[in-house]
Amino acid sequence: MEPERVCADGQSLQRRISGAPATCDIVLPVYNEAANLDELYRQVTAVMAEAGLRYRLLFVDDGSTDATAAVLEELAMRDERVRFLSFTRNFGHQVALTAGLEHADADCVITMDGDLQHPPHLIPELLGRWKDGYSVVLTVREDNRSAPWLKRATSRGFYGVINRVSGLTLTPGSADFRLLDRAVVDALRQCGERTKFLRGLINWAGFRSTSVPYQPSQRFQGKSKYSVGKMAAFAWDGVTAFSALPLRLAFFVGLVISLCSFTYGLYAVAARIFWNASVIPGWASITISVLFLGGLQLIFIGLLGEYLARVFDEVKGRPIYFIKRKVL
Repeated sequence: MEPERVCADGQSLQRRISGAPATCDIVLPVYNEAANLDELYRQVTAVMAEAGLRYRLLFVDDGSTDATAAVLEELAMRDERVRFLSFTRNFGHQVALTAGLEHADADCVITMDGDLQHPPHLIPELLGRWKDGYSVVLTVREDNRSAPWLKRATSRGFYGVINRVSGLTLTPGSADFRLLDRAVVDALRQCGERTKFLRGLINWAGFRSTSVPYQPSQRFQGKSKYSVGKMAAFAWDGVTAFSALPLRLAFFVGLVISLCSFTYGLYAVAARIFWNASVIPGWASITISVLFLGGLQLIFIGLLGEYLARVFDEVKGRPIYFIKRKVL
């Protein structure tokens, strides 16, 4: 069979010629969200009923320990447009998104969380921007004063740092609620790294994009599964995936300290020869210097170890997830 040709904006040329309606896969990674699934299904299907295109809901159960898998089974039996994957254990949110993108085969793919903080009523606007020719339609959280000030400050700091060190231009407040054209999804599939920072990869790929502002809704039921530790790890993955600046910074800091030490050594020798003076009269200065430089060395060795561990993780070549149950 002749491979399907693709337009410049990524949509199927054969589909456009035939006049067939566009298709959309909505990828929803969920982890212990059993209490939210019925309401999520109700709201999304109500919105999509008016969208005028064929669609399916592709849930990715990220190793839930509650009744999430059972609820998904029931939804899939009730509605053939509901499909799902169930992992053998919790592999993480970004891995769940990656699995959803790997199993999506529609003309466009929308990714959104399963807690209803990403408002389904925004989906028609995302589809409208896609039909206008945009390959990537991002959503950007407007400044939410109800969120803790620390979370808002760390979010701004993260985007400021990663934009400076990586060469990317990520929009502050951008979320995993987005629409991707088929061409973008295919491009992401070609990125073979195990630790995928999807927000960075989508920006790095360079497809035509636009953004839609939104106010996050309140979580429908339950508590957030994204702890402070997971957010910090996510931020660190973003920095190390797109920048070697921390390694270069370690080199330059070491160079500056070496130059300072060499200069101080020359001063000590000159003071002893010309003024017969002891620059270091006691042990305190020596102890502080040794402890400072030793601590700095351990930090930089740990930094090198972090990058080396990521290389080791990549070369092992293990699958990034295992599927226990699949209904597609």
